[in-house]
Amino acid sequence: MLNNWNFENSYLELPDIFYSKTKAENFPKLELILKNKELMDTLNINHENFDNLLLDTIYNKQLNSFSQAYAGHQFGHFTILGDGRATLLGEHINNNKERFDIQLKGSGKTPYSRNGDGKGTLKSMLREYIVSEAMHNLNIKTTRSLAILNTGQKIQRETYEEGGILVRVAKSHIRVGTFQFASLSKKQNDIKDLLDYSINRLHPEILDEKDKYLNFFEKITDSQINLIVNWQRVGFIHGVMNTDNMSLSGETIDYGPCAFLDEYNPNKVFSSIDKNGRYAFNNQPKIALWNLARLAETFLHLIDRDENTAIKKIENILKNYEAKYNDLWLEMMKNKIGIYEDHEKDKELIKELLDLMQIFKLDYTNTFIEIENDNLKKFDFMNQWIAKLNLRKNINKKNKKTKYTNPYIIPRNHIIENILNECKSGNYKNFHKFISYLNNPYNPDIPEEFIKEPTSEEKVYETFCGT
Repeated sequence: MLNNWNFENSYLELPDIFYSKTKAENFPKLELILKNKELMDTLNINHENFDNLLLDTIYNKQLNSFSQAYAGHQFGHFTILGDGRATLLGEHINNNKERFDIQLKGSGKTPYSRNGDGKGTLKSMLREYIVSEAMHNLNIKTTRSLAILNTGQKIQRETYEEGGILVRVAKSHIRVGTFQFASLSKKQNDIKDLLDYSINRLHPEILDEKDKYLNFFEKITDSQINLIVNWQRVGFIHGVMNTDNMSLSGETIDYGPCAFLDEYNPNKVFSSIDKNGRYAFNNQPKIALWNLARLAETFLHLIDRDENTAIKKIENILKNYEAKYNDLWLEMMKNKIGIYEDHEKDKELIKELLDLMQIFKLDYTNTFIEIENDNLKKFDFMNQWIAKLNLRKNINKKNKKTKYTNPYIIPRNHIIENILNECKSGNYKNFHKFISYLNNPYNPDIPEEFIKEPTSEEKVYETFCGT
């Protein structure tokens, strides 16, 4: 059954330190230019009246919309933050009783905007639409993009650009930074209220367990391990893994200076902000662990009344992080090269491959496709490694090709840039074509123009957050 919004705002039941009531800025020429019909079906939203429904909702004076308060370590430095350019319209509940945050990103100033204008460029919103929907179809947990609106305003960044609003959908927007903010409260119950709310929202199955707070932390830890392993699987670099950009729902959130690897380099950084490589590709697992430690610090006293006991309990989970991550990562990498049973030299085999890929600057995505299709023989320097792989496969006669491991297409930066430049003139033909192929990334029948590696002239060396 298709319907309209089915809003609840359970977040507003929390103490009011966690949010501020806000409304979207009045944009006289607000125009819907893009909508995600597949996601509308997931939400059970009627296609036919969606345009009017969305515009009416944005400017509905009776709506209890709000922006969330949070803090966070940004590149290691603690800062008080909040939704500086986002307004949460409500929590939509679909026909399956699933709850989704419906948020406007780029909708104007909020009490947390500081010196910002609270707006976003149309280009950055289109980019997030492309990448977040690509991630979803790569089978990676992520916020999603429901719609994009042109605000009809020019906003100043390096130049004047068209303004845009993204309608973002998430299981929740509760972040590690939300807990860091709560821990600053002088009211003892604020952090407990947030923790109880988060458990009820994200993991209600443990509500009645004796050690629910510790179990909740372990579930969040496991969800982050799964997320980061999947990032590494497809060569995704988030670019700004601050604690305020880490969602407790286990979803990828806040697509700012993100990018996908072209040639393999474990130390690769795209973000113009990340001068020291804090959030480089191979650092992502360590940063996730660091962020989890910051989360644990906020509610140690609820784990156990004795601080030392609480620390030991948390440390046990954090100590297991590395082993769990390494096991899952190894399993994933074995799947990428087509081996499915354990062997003592598996790690050595994969390390040798990655070393060769780095030395000879092989494309991360296409190399694994070549392995899957047995096409690596064209590289003479790979012959010895291929022989080792074939020997390994001969030991295990049960090998099979795994679906949904090695994508044929990723949203490469140079292709995104070309498409977004076309969009500036109102030409969305290649945008829609690109999205259609990203929607089925494990299908080999993709035009060369969307999977080719960039030339040296096409390479994107820096990405920007768009604020």
